[in-house]
Amino acid sequence: MRLALAAIGAILCLAAPVHAQEWPQRPVTIVVPFAPGGSADQLARILQQHMQAQFGTPFIVENRSGAGGSIGTGFAAKAAADGHTLLVGTVSSIAINAFLYSKLNFDVARDLQPISLLVRFPNLLFVNPRVPARTVPELIDYLRSNQGKVNYGSSGNGTSSHLSSVMFALAAKVDMTHIPFRSTAEVVNSMLGENIDLGIDSMTTIWPFAAAGSVRPIAVTTPARSAAAPELPTIGETLAGYEATAWQGLFAPAGTPRTVVDKIASEVHRIWALPEVIAALTNVGAEPAPSTPDEFSAYIAEERPRWGDVVRASGIKIE
Repeated sequence: MRLALAAIGAILCLAAPVHAQEWPQRPVTIVVPFAPGGSADQLARILQQHMQAQFGTPFIVENRSGAGGSIGTGFAAKAAADGHTLLVGTVSSIAINAFLYSKLNFDVARDLQPISLLVRFPNLLFVNPRVPARTVPELIDYLRSNQGKVNYGSSGNGTSSHLSSVMFALAAKVDMTHIPFRSTAEVVNSMLGENIDLGIDSMTTIWPFAAAGSVRPIAVTTPARSAAAPELPTIGETLAGYEATAWQGLFAPAGTPRTVVDKIASEVHRIWALPEVIAALTNVGAEPAPSTPDEFSAYIAEERPRWGDVVRASGIKIE
């Protein structure tokens, strides 16, 4: 009996690393906690394309939008911890929502394993072309002359898009009406339909529309100007101290074997080093920023309290 148990124990000890080395063993789902068309969706589809080609296994992008990214995030957090469910997390869904929503069925720190930071990028302050302002000072004057009459859109209550706009309104001492949507793409569509006048949202999604003249870019939200559009000023050049840097990264459910996590992180580094991927990201203002799992964990630990302070200052709370 003892020999049999020892044999079983030896088999079990060998099974775990082999399982990890053979990842993926079946189709992999990449959960995007927002509707199709946004920047998180774009990143997921880049990963999908290249990982599927590399491993010869289907990679499926699954959009589960709602509650500012919390629905999809919660789904991924509760999935089997075997590397076959991944999550594209954003500054909103990872660093903001825990301070914003009073009832979440998951805990980011406890239930998710960071794999790699993917990108950092500015949000873009943009307006409907019918708005007469072309600079930040002109826009502030326009908003002050139309207090409460201007509608602004965001990709959801409590997202970095929303909070970046709240920060702008507070700093500029203006009053605007918030209209939340489910994604950045919906914000743009509503602006094209002339239902909203202003937005601050992902440059990766907005910039092609700005380049085409469908929306008018005014400024970026980062401390430094964007290499993709160096002619655009930062909001901070007018409103000192203003900063809102967005980021997105890849996660797995907590408990996923470290060998699997490291293998996926290595694959992210490979894909993000491809010239065509670098060009695609930088052309829309994103800064490729792949990291190790430990580096990403440390980055999140710094970001969460900073955005928590923003949520508390805004007074926003969602039940």
